Amino acid sequence: MNRGNPPFHPNGDYQVSRLPPPPPLPPPPHSYQNRHRYAPPPRHASKSSSWKGCCCCMFMLVSLLSLILLVILLAWVISIKPKKPQVDLIQVEVQYVSIASNDPTTAATSATLSLAIRLLFAVVNRNRVGIRYGDSRFTIMYRGIPLARVVVPGFYQDPHCVKDFVTAVAVDRLDLLQADAAELISDAVINDRVEFRVLGNVAAKIRILRLFDSPRVQVSVDCVIVISPRKQSLSYKQCGIDALNV
Repeated sequence: MNRGNPPFHPNGDYQVSRLPPPPPLPPPPHSYQNRHRYAPPPRHASKSSSWKGCCCCMFMLVSLLSLILLVILLAWVISIKPKKPQVDLIQVEVQYVSIASNDPTTAATSATLSLAIRLLFAVVNRNRVGIRYGDSRFTIMYRGIPLARVVVPGFYQDPHCVKDFVTAVAVDRLDLLQADAAELISDAVINDRVEFRVLGNVAAKIRILRLFDSPRVQVSVDCVIVISPRKQSLSYKQCGIDALNV
């Protein structure tokens, strides 16, 4: 019996046994492919990651400090309880007032008004902080007709004090027509009582820690003054301050 020969079948075929192929060998530890796969990241990528992390930390720190500062400012504002300033017209000096009809023989169809007055305002600050005022604008009106507009420059007011400011109003030969002229002549000649209205807006900002200003608040001033043309003097004055608008 030949052990080296493959088994013989009656039909004359030989049976060949096939074994599975061996598994592939792992690549060498120092091969080019292995070095390329496990190469360390480049140095510039590490610097970029560090820079991003630093920026993120700085942003979080600034946000936290801003939040703490905002909370401190809110607590401080609530503790001092800021109050609106009081603006009042305390004196009206009449320098001259002249009212004339263009045709005194008939019913007045037009009239000329000349007026010069000085207005003294007092601003009261009852807060423990200062107030910075912007430009204030005042309008003198007669029966809804604007006669003159004046602007008072801004100023700073210390805590717990009263500050005065003066503004002059001048109207030079202003012509009024028809019904307004007739009313003006009647008020001046018959009643000796010409009523004017003083409207003003005073813009103010509360000074916080001498470093920051609060949002602007608006104080509206509404005064009525009555002038006697015969006496060339003030007959009546009444002022009111509207609600504070933020």
